[in-house]
Amino acid sequence: MYRWNDMSGTLLVPAAGVLWGTVGPAQVMAATHASPVAVGGARILSGGAILAVAALALDRGSFRGLRDAWRPVLAAAAATGTFQAAFFSAVDRTGAAVATAVVFGLVPVSTGVCERVVFGARPGPRWWAGTACAVGGVALLAVPGGEVHVDPVGVALSLVAGCCFGVYTVAAKQLTGRGVGMAAAVSVTLVAGGAVLLPWTVAALPALAEPRGAALVGWLGVAATAVAYMCFVAGLGRVSAATAGTLSLVEPLVAVVLAVLVLGEPMPVPVVAGTALLLGGLAVVSVPRRRAGRYDGVHATGAVKVEQTTGERL
Repeated sequence: MYRWNDMSGTLLVPAAGVLWGTVGPAQVMAATHASPVAVGGARILSGGAILAVAALALDRGSFRGLRDAWRPVLAAAAATGTFQAAFFSAVDRTGAAVATAVVFGLVPVSTGVCERVVFGARPGPRWWAGTACAVGGVALLAVPGGEVHVDPVGVALSLVAGCCFGVYTVAAKQLTGRGVGMAAAVSVTLVAGGAVLLPWTVAALPALAEPRGAALVGWLGVAATAVAYMCFVAGLGRVSAATAGTLSLVEPLVAVVLAVLVLGEPMPVPVVAGTALLLGGLAVVSVPRRRAGRYDGVHATGAVKVEQTTGERL
């Protein structure tokens, strides 16, 4: 019997990845005069504000439960703010395709390590196999071509962003297990992270108010932040953090496809091979598995019992 929760989780997380995959290409296309850090700050501040309004409209008491979950909220906020500054700066220095590929090549590893440290969960063979294929595919996507410029500082910033994504994923996973209002939790982490970047955002307000800047922030705030983050945390409530990290590798795939089709970048053989390998890895992780056991809230049997007692993801 296939579990609907697993299947919906493996659809929602990639949906978030598709929206996130538009971030780098959108930044390149907009060519705004605002600094990358200012764009990142404006993105999460606007997205967080939208989610906060939605959370208040749906349930005014949804923010109260966050007082007892301040540690994961603080960790998620710090990771979010740092990620924005590092990622947008990396895109500015080394391009959307390379920056996105490096970030999300590291994400499964950083997420798996963080989940192991925080939850003690051990990813199973399918996760290792799928992650190996996906990371190999991302590595091929990042192979420099004739017109591709790889900046060492940009790559280093991408690695920082990849580590931050792992921290955020596990912190958000902690919040899903505490029964807090996730729209409220995500909005707080985004606004708090954006507050750290507020000096850069305020300084760049004239550039962000220009048509290109406003359009960029509008897309990033609504689609690539508010909608994407809610898809991600909703899916995260149905799959493990490590699996979510691997499924999010759809983001560099989308970024590369947009770079080729929209930005007119070339598609050399390594990119084609990397795309195929990445899709294969995502398929290994995302195809729902048949469970031998069941869990009815009281009794656990078979594969479910193994996960409940050992923490191992089969």
